[in-house]
Amino acid sequence: MGEEISNKQILLKDYVNGFPKESDMELKICNMKLKVPEDSNSVLVKNLYLSCDPYMRPRMKKTEGSYTDSFTPGSPIVGFGVAKVVDSAHPKFKKDELVWGITGWEEYSVIKAHETLFKIHNTDVPLSYYTGILGMPGITAYGGFYELCSPKKGETVYVSAASGAVGQLVGQFAKLIGCYVVGSAGSKEKVDLLKNKFGFDEAFNYKEEQDLSAALKRYFPDGIDIYFENVGGKMLDAVLLNMRVHGRIAVCGMISQYNLEQNEGVHNLFCLISKRLRMQGFLAVDYFPLYKKFVEMVTPHIKEGKVTYVEDIAEGIESAPGALVGLFSGRNVGKQVVLVARE
Repeated sequence: MGEEISNKQILLKDYVNGFPKESDMELKICNMKLKVPEDSNSVLVKNLYLSCDPYMRPRMKKTEGSYTDSFTPGSPIVGFGVAKVVDSAHPKFKKDELVWGITGWEEYSVIKAHETLFKIHNTDVPLSYYTGILGMPGITAYGGFYELCSPKKGETVYVSAASGAVGQLVGQFAKLIGCYVVGSAGSKEKVDLLKNKFGFDEAFNYKEEQDLSAALKRYFPDGIDIYFENVGGKMLDAVLLNMRVHGRIAVCGMISQYNLEQNEGVHNLFCLISKRLRMQGFLAVDYFPLYKKFVEMVTPHIKEGKVTYVEDIAEGIESAPGALVGLFSGRNVGKQVVLVARE
């Protein structure tokens, strides 16, 4: 019947309004067997790394008509992670294989939606990279920038929240094809990282700017061809005024809005008409079919040092609530990851 073990879990207590707190989550320990029924088609995994991502915030409140379901109060939080197969009743997955995909915020998870799991074949990079550059944020940056924006050499690119899990990659991808790239972030440390580590041409601290539109005009006197949108609100309004004719805006996220009771309005949408702009939202899953193509593109760049990645790793599943909440105050530097167990 399998060995019985204790399993630490991070549960959402109840739906959250306003800014999330660590106390909105709780640690629970339950018992489980390290075995899945043979006819279940399920996969039992030991979680190694858990990913903290901004899209998880809207799932912490009761929502209807969203692209993803709300978390269930009293149940483990769910997100992307890296894991090792402990037992499998599915023919595609074997014991001891490494995978990344949707898993629970717990030490061990039984995964029934195996279509959300990807096998890990390349292990000569840090396994944590599969929560970031080689996982969901990586395919998000690749699909949103290359596929949606169709960039060309010499174009001007602006990335907001540029030091985060996705933004740091978009900027580097843009530099690979010869674009002029500017990013914004919320601290001097992050601005320095953008220029000195990721190779952005320029970067600025948006918190120090009284007039965001004037700041963008300073860095883009002739306008912006491509805007990779991670922030929303006042930033999007300022960008619209500074876009070039036939510019493209990839709407990846709007982190400035996630903790507001009432979302801010956007006032400069007429620019979509006057400048003939294309603004399009997208989800990472839209580009999952291109995952193999993405990995073949980015892996050589990683190994050659042409693309680098910065992670902020919290240790122990007990640290997960604080790590997630820290995303929304900008406490993390780089991709926020939780180390649950070593392989």
